[in-house]
Amino acid sequence: MSTKSKAIVNLKSSEKVANFLESNHLHKKDFAEMIGVTLSYIYNLIDSAIPFSTRSITLERIAAVMDVEPEEFVEYKIPQEPIVMDEAVEFLKEKQKEKGISTVQLLKSFPRKKRVEIVDILRGARPIPLDWKELTLIAQVLDISKEEIYPFWEDRVRQLFQTAGMNLQTNQALVDAMFNCARKFVEK
Repeated sequence: MSTKSKAIVNLKSSEKVANFLESNHLHKKDFAEMIGVTLSYIYNLIDSAIPFSTRSITLERIAAVMDVEPEEFVEYKIPQEPIVMDEAVEFLKEKQKEKGISTVQLLKSFPRKKRVEIVDILRGARPIPLDWKELTLIAQVLDISKEEIYPFWEDRVRQLFQTAGMNLQTNQALVDAMFNCARKFVEK
């Protein structure tokens, strides 16, 4: 391992964040909004005025924005519960990678109040939106057609129906009719 690689690996978490912000020309305020914390928290974190976060959610959001694994931060404790891989989220990440869009670039494509939600989707803490308009907004940013994203939305809605107690098999005709109508709407 080169001296430079060792230096990067041995950086304190606060230094990693500071270097990331500087190299990406990302203002601390924007970063704070992306991970759902206050600006003063970011200043204190970088200045080491407070200990670096050990909260899994905060560390996972920081890692998601920085496009790194949370394990790169010594403060991160690996969650004991299994991580569920969402096919739709993996599809969005793959499209993001194909387009060569960094997470910061992706997040800047959305209104400030929406950025934390997008970070939570990318880190696997939230499923894709049920709201078709919101989902198509994400798809537009990643240059994904409505036809490509529709099957993921339909699966998400089916999950919701099933979770809410609907027996999809006994209501198959109703479900098919609803989704046929939805497909026609999407094809317009």
